[in-house]
Amino acid sequence: MKVLGEALSAVSVEGAWKNLKAEVDHWDFDRVKAEANRVWNKELSKIIASGGSEKQLKNFYTALYHSLLAPNLFVDVDRRYRGRDFKIHEAKNFDNYTVFSLWDTFRAAHPLYSIIDQRRTRDFINTFLAQYEEGGRLPVWELAGNETDTMIGYHAVSVIADAAAKDIGGFDRKLALKAMKHSAEQKHYGLAAYVDHGFMNMEEERESVSKTLEYAYDDWCIAEVARRQG
Repeated sequence: MKVLGEALSAVSVEGAWKNLKAEVDHWDFDRVKAEANRVWNKELSKIIASGGSEKQLKNFYTALYHSLLAPNLFVDVDRRYRGRDFKIHEAKNFDNYTVFSLWDTFRAAHPLYSIIDQRRTRDFINTFLAQYEEGGRLPVWELAGNETDTMIGYHAVSVIADAAAKDIGGFDRKLALKAMKHSAEQKHYGLAAYVDHGFMNMEEERESVSKTLEYAYDDWCIAEVARRQG
């Protein structure tokens, strides 16, 4: 039996075929395995760890591998992707990504990416801004072009602020600040009480302490970006 392989596209069947032809125009298992080995060695060698036992090194690089499994590319080889408005767009000057579980990643994973992979960090932020323009909001917990609104805070602003602090360019700083402020001015998930009082209490909103803490941190991030812009 001849196996032709598989490909995905969020745009069209034709897009999937284009992706397959561009990425695996053969079905040589050993060749695919060797290419995967080459690509992952390149990614993992961004950090050179030494010392410790062999088990500790395996644990370290396994953890690093796991940290790099997402976000995922969400754009076809012809640069088209399905946006937050469910319309088809063309990614110009950036790679579009998906799976931004930001409550899970803003503390450590994204700061790591901003050190070892500034190119992708730039693409992540340009994806955020595209989602803001297409869907009216920065991502909170985005999956395949859909906002799940899982967890709390609006931590896309933390990723943007970290990039600004590290002088990572390649995105529209003024548009980013506008989008960040928009996140802070919504009236959902307890934000109305937080905006009115500077905090929220348990009578008004569940998870009141956690939400107050995370909104306050995100607002500090917005303030730092605003300060840098004068």
